[in-house]
Amino acid sequence: MDLTVVAYVAYLLISVALTIWVARTLSRNGKIFLADVLHGNEKLADAVNHLLVVGFYLVNFGFVALYLSQDEAVLDTRALFEALSVKLGVVLLVLGVMHLGNVYVLNKIRRRGVMEREQVPPVGPQGWTAAPKAGPWAPPAPQR
Repeated sequence: MDLTVVAYVAYLLISVALTIWVARTLSRNGKIFLADVLHGNEKLADAVNHLLVVGFYLVNFGFVALYLSQDEAVLDTRALFEALSVKLGVVLLVLGVMHLGNVYVLNKIRRRGVMEREQVPPVGPQGWTAAPKAGPWAPPAPQR
């Protein structure tokens, strides 16, 4: 078998495994953020989490497929490792950027939800406060 084909197979197997691992990690831990943002609505959090994972898979598998082609033939073991290291390094960088992007978006959504909750006063108004009586510490009454 040609070493170029071996490089393709190894690249695909490792890239797919890494993508699945990162997606599962994001899914498991992102669900907690989403449940917090969505005020404990578990069904909605699961649905949004699933949609984010599907999008993550589509983007990453699309990149892996587009980056599969090799310009030069792999002739020896050294070239095989060099080709794999470059391709897998780029895939790892893309996965890292996608991971940081997901964490950033989830954190922004979470912060917005926290800010919205903090804008509501914990206790509603219960009455009026009387105006202070005139005294040495109070400003003088207005002159008519």
